[in-house]
Amino acid sequence: MHVIYGGTFDPIHHGHLRLAVELRERLGVPEVSLMPCHVPPHRDVPGATSAQRVALLELAIANEPGLTLDNRELGRNGASYTAETLRQVRAELGPEQPLTMVLGTDSFASFDCWQEWQRIPELAHIVVVRRPGPGLESGSVPARLLEERAVDRVEALYSAPCGHILELDPPLLDISATGIRERILSSRSPRYLLPDSVWHEIRRLGLYGA
Repeated sequence: MHVIYGGTFDPIHHGHLRLAVELRERLGVPEVSLMPCHVPPHRDVPGATSAQRVALLELAIANEPGLTLDNRELGRNGASYTAETLRQVRAELGPEQPLTMVLGTDSFASFDCWQEWQRIPELAHIVVVRRPGPGLESGSVPARLLEERAVDRVEALYSAPCGHILELDPPLLDISATGIRERILSSRSPRYLLPDSVWHEIRRLGLYGA
């Protein structure tokens, strides 16, 4: 099974990395591909360029063979749309291999606002990582989609190439990229919230007001 964990990673931090390791172990896969988006369609413009975010990500996963980088979205012009990316990955994997994408409850709550969202379950499984917060609105499109496609066992993701939704509740580190950027901008140290190699490079490049 091929697993994609996408995000802005602005910057990559220990919360991202720990979740990726948890996913690899929970899903029983040899590796998880971290996929930084180029231009996020539903978020503000990142504080670092795509190339800088990738450089930080490469430093962060340098000593972890179970985490890999997939930077395919950076080669596009304009916004990074998940359906387009999944079509490309599906073409590479073939029609039978299970493909899984990961997102948090907060992102899944607005899933029906994504471009071609109806096509996504036809291309991949979805793992929804439960995050603190109100959860899905009862009766909403994402809530109904979850109800229709939910499975309760990881093994179900291996039984089909796409179409299932699995909720996971792994332990999460309470770290946010927004909080890290705010700390740096206010001249406070973000050390131990992200790898030392990443923090060193942020300072070397003068990112986020460092």
